[in-house]
Amino acid sequence: MDDTTGTLDEALERIHVSGPERDGWLSNHAPMAVEALVRHGQASAVHRWLDRYGPKLEEMPVAGAPVTGRNWHEALGDPHRVADWTAYFERETARAPWRDVLAAWWPRLLPGIAAGATHPVIRVGHSVRTLLTGEETAPRVQELAHALGYWAARHQPLPALTPLGPAPSAAAALDLVPLVPLVPEQSGGIRERFAQLTGFPEWPAQPGRESAAPRPAGPEPAHREPVGPEAARSALRELVRASTHRYATHAHGEPIMLVHAATAPNAVLRTLPALPRELWAPSLRAAWAASAAVTAAYAPREAAPVPASAGAAPDAGELFARAAAHGDDHTIKFTDTALDVGDALAFSAARRAIELNPPVFD
Repeated sequence: MDDTTGTLDEALERIHVSGPERDGWLSNHAPMAVEALVRHGQASAVHRWLDRYGPKLEEMPVAGAPVTGRNWHEALGDPHRVADWTAYFERETARAPWRDVLAAWWPRLLPGIAAGATHPVIRVGHSVRTLLTGEETAPRVQELAHALGYWAARHQPLPALTPLGPAPSAAAALDLVPLVPLVPEQSGGIRERFAQLTGFPEWPAQPGRESAAPRPAGPEPAHREPVGPEAARSALRELVRASTHRYATHAHGEPIMLVHAATAPNAVLRTLPALPRELWAPSLRAAWAASAAVTAAYAPREAAPVPASAGAAPDAGELFARAAAHGDDHTIKFTDTALDVGDALAFSAARRAIELNPPVFD
């Protein structure tokens, strides 16, 4: 649903004076939340939500040396260069169609999909969805530039991971992900937790792998891609559905952070139509790595019973209105993903997010 009220563009213009992070490393969720609010018929709530959220934000950092086509390698993954990266992508999207810029940079950024707790790729996914389904206004193209700039500045691949054997489905693969070996229980920040990762189940299974040697968590080399584009998109949908469903029974482990096990792969799924088809299979593998990493870092060791509401008839409009009234940015974004999945268990998972996460509005 495109925004014909101008609210989204107004909100993005307000947001773009701010940087992508606050308090050192916490992500600015405003562009993602307002896009979801507008998309689901809650445009009238956007400016009130921003009035409440805005004081948390910080100004965009001061730019330093420009990022260029020649020196970008040395600036990749340097969070102090976020303003330089943002300016670079603003220039790139001004001189070339945004789809061309995205296609050129997606494979460069994809190995760092888990950077910034997966928020950069999620921000890209919200931005691309808006550009694909509505008018390509200047604030919306600028939002893509900000999202890509954030991803480039925070880019950081996961450690080399050992394949742990094939899993028959996305749900089974998530169940088999080893939890990070931190004691007591799971502790430390996300970067410390990701540093403890050693291996994930293979999903989708890749026939013909000759060894279980560790390899970087990123796109598979082109000659080893296990699936074609359409199969990759189907598997990605399966992953989004499985990770959303799993939130219903595992969210008690960490209800904020486990949201990203579903919203990160869904951001990739939303981006696929804007990408060359040869990038779809590498995108699937990266999305699996991101979802598995968040699961390993934050999932509880025991599942809770399936909520009784899992069999209730879903009402998408009422459910998202509850999320908007709740006001928590992660809850809004997760409910947005649950609506994409669209079944009763996904809606129950969204209700679980509303129950577990602290509300913003009383």
